[in-house]
Amino acid sequence: MLKTKHKVIVVMPAYNAEKTLEKTYRDITPGVVTKVILVDDGSHDGTIKKAKELGIEAFTHPQNRGYGGNQKTCYTLALSEGADVVVMIHPDYQYDSSLTGDLLKPILDGRIDVMLGSRIRTRKEALSGGMPLYKYVSNRFLTILENITLGQNLSEYHTGFRAFHKKVLKKIPFHKFSDDFVFDQQILISAIRNGFRVGEIPVPVRYFPESSSINFLRSIKYGIQTLIALFR
Repeated sequence: MLKTKHKVIVVMPAYNAEKTLEKTYRDITPGVVTKVILVDDGSHDGTIKKAKELGIEAFTHPQNRGYGGNQKTCYTLALSEGADVVVMIHPDYQYDSSLTGDLLKPILDGRIDVMLGSRIRTRKEALSGGMPLYKYVSNRFLTILENITLGQNLSEYHTGFRAFHKKVLKKIPFHKFSDDFVFDQQILISAIRNGFRVGEIPVPVRYFPESSSINFLRSIKYGIQTLIALFR
């Protein structure tokens, strides 16, 4: 068990996560985090009710603000609670939240400022875990281009399992970023451009009907927006 004097807050940007929230929450190793905060982005199911049953502090957007808009609220709330480290976990059970301690350790040790849970250890594992082929190919293409442009050597930039030291979130202007999915890339690009250290650990790939995922057309839009963000 990871024991730390630091205040670690998990944030969960949620949208229609009623069926998967409990499994995601229960998998977080006890004693690893200080608090869990869920922000519901106008779900049409019982996400908020389920969060309250689990004792999770929950907030809701009356209207859907988008994935990036949800994260903005998540990080703002976590910082206002005095978080030293903020971990984002999608509550759709696509990411293995039992690895939260492994994700946190390099930040708590002072070696890294931003940690990512990479699903791309090998092509075989990514595809056997259910990642659609077009998503794998586009993920590899964008990641290679981002590594070249940003001078990094990461295996994936497109994961929804990530952790930030508070100094990163206080430094970069994340409120100015998009409310759409490209927010994930804008925040990483900004962190790297500001000189913060980014690391990663391998995590399992889990795609299934209840896990959230953008469709093909939204993926195309996301890819174009990522290229624009890199160019800028």
